[in-house]
Amino acid sequence: MKKIMFICTGNICRSAMAEKMLKKKVEELKLDIEVYSCGVAADNGDYTIGHAIDVMRERGINLKPHRATNIVDSNIQEMDLILCATVNHKLEVINSYPELKEKVFTIKEYAGEIAEGLDIQDPWGYGKMEYEKCAQELEICIDKIVKKL
Repeated sequence: MKKIMFICTGNICRSAMAEKMLKKKVEELKLDIEVYSCGVAADNGDYTIGHAIDVMRERGINLKPHRATNIVDSNIQEMDLILCATVNHKLEVINSYPELKEKVFTIKEYAGEIAEGLDIQDPWGYGKMEYEKCAQELEICIDKIVKKL
């Protein structure tokens, strides 16, 4: 079974949304994949933000039960593939876990969706439109990632 982890800063927006989106695809396609997420600066147990919950609900995904996990409390060392929201997250992961270097990519880098740069912008602190934009970007990437798996 392949294990994939998404990483962002607080594990309440980007990585949480990406995790749930890929889990939904995995279930629909009956793939043998486990999906996780964490944050490089997450406070364990933090709740997801309202706008993230709303944009996921519109996609048939319940993000409400999600709770943040800090990278140091995650099972990152068991992962086959680690997908980061930004280049800075990728560098932080490689710096902290150099033995995992070959498994670490940005989400966009792995998806081959690099026309507008390698980072998925953080919607935290912005309105619903920014969360929607983030979710749309993640959907495009996840569709491409699923084809590679």
